[in-house]
Amino acid sequence: MADESRNTEVRVETEHPVGTVTLRTPALTARGKAALREALEGLATDDAVRAVVLTGTGKAFCVGQDLAEHAEALREDPATAFATIDEHYNPIVTALATMPKPVVAAVNGTCVGAGLGFALACDVRVVADTARFGTAFTGIGLAPDSGLSATLARAVGVARASELILLAEPFTAEQAREWGIAGRVVPAAELPGEAARLAARLAGGPTLAYAEAKRALAAAFPLADVLATEGAAQARLGLTADHRGAVEAFLAKEKPTFAGR
Repeated sequence: MADESRNTEVRVETEHPVGTVTLRTPALTARGKAALREALEGLATDDAVRAVVLTGTGKAFCVGQDLAEHAEALREDPATAFATIDEHYNPIVTALATMPKPVVAAVNGTCVGAGLGFALACDVRVVADTARFGTAFTGIGLAPDSGLSATLARAVGVARASELILLAEPFTAEQAREWGIAGRVVPAAELPGEAARLAARLAGGPTLAYAEAKRALAAAFPLADVLATEGAAQARLGLTADHRGAVEAFLAKEKPTFAGR
C-alpha cells in the first residue's frame, strides 16, 4: 500500500483500486482541512482509484472544527472567522458527494458536528458498535454546516432531524442504524476489514454506472443551495454573543449560558 501522506493530520493511502483517507486527529485545523480537501480532490481525478474509504483514528472519526483555533479566529476578527466554510468545509462535502466513484465512511468512533456532515456526504456508512454521534452545532450557538441540515433530514426524516439538531443530544451506533444513518454496524475490531471488503466490492463494480446513480440520487438534492444557505447562517451566527460565549465556555469546560443575542 502506497502512503502518500503530506500532512500529519491526514493520511492518504492507495492500494489500487481503493484509496483510503484517514483523519489522524479528532478535530480539524485549517491545515488539516486543506489537506483533506486536497486528498479528496486528488482521489476524485485518479482513474486508478475506483472506490474511496474515509475513516478516523483511535476513538474518533471526526468531531469537526478545532474550537481552540476557531476561538482564536473569533478573537482576531469575527467577521472572517467563518471563511473556512467556503474555503474548506463546502469543498470537502462537495468532493465527497460528487466523487465519480463510491465513497465508504468507516466510522470508527465519535462522529459529531461537521464530522457527521462528512459521513452523511459519503455513499455508504459502516459504523463501529462503539461509535457515538451528535449534531453538536446548537450547543455552541450555531446552526448546521457541511450540508448536515439537508443530508440528515434526507437520512432520518425532517421530524427526527429537527429534534437531533435542536436538542443536540448524542446517539448511539445502533440508533444510527435504526434511523437510517448507518447501513451496517459491526464490532469495532472488525470495522477496518469490513470497510475494506465493501470498498473492494464497489471498486470491482461498474464505476460509470455508480457515478450516474450518484448524479441521479443528487438531482433532487440541491447541495450547492444548501451549502450556500448554511454558510450565510453561520456568518450571521458567528457575530452573536451566544456563539462567542459558548465557544469560550466549551474551552473552559463550563456549561454555556445563552441569552438569545
